[in-house]
Amino acid sequence: MRAVLLGPPGAGKGTQAARLSVRLGVPAISTGDIFRVNVKGGTALGLTAREFMDAGHLVPDEVTNAMVRDRLAQDDAAEGFLLDGYPRNPEQAVELDSMLAELGSGLDVAIEITANFDVVTDRLLKRAQVEGRADDTEPVIRKRLDVYANSTAPLTAFYAGRGLLVQVDGLGGIDEVTDRLVAAVAA
Repeated sequence: MRAVLLGPPGAGKGTQAARLSVRLGVPAISTGDIFRVNVKGGTALGLTAREFMDAGHLVPDEVTNAMVRDRLAQDDAAEGFLLDGYPRNPEQAVELDSMLAELGSGLDVAIEITANFDVVTDRLLKRAQVEGRADDTEPVIRKRLDVYANSTAPLTAFYAGRGLLVQVDGLGGIDEVTDRLVAAVAA
């Protein structure tokens, strides 16, 4: 199974990616983890990414794409993967297609976890309290959701147009959502 996991911040992508990874027998690959490994390891890509992050800028697609390309070429991803946090825009989705074509494969499914923005705002505010994230205020969270709606959400149209999009309600208990995701992928 080669899949991407989409959805707004607070929809439960990280939690569900870890659970789906076990159920599907493929690695969950988070772009956040890829960035941390490259930066901590002092790789050329990590050093480049660090320069942008330290300056408060988004890491350019070229650097992100290169990190993902390297990660997908690793042995554990040969039989499949679940990407969490990539692609973030249609341009990255086209690049992902190119990467997979080079590896002799293609994407099987794009799974969007849907969730009401008011509900995810409440989830993220509670998580901020529990984890002591003082910077996760309601205005910041709403801004992140707006960024998602304007830049990442067009991926749903991209994947729907290719017949790859499956949407799953992300509200409910963790086990309930996992069961919905597994059923949707199996269908």
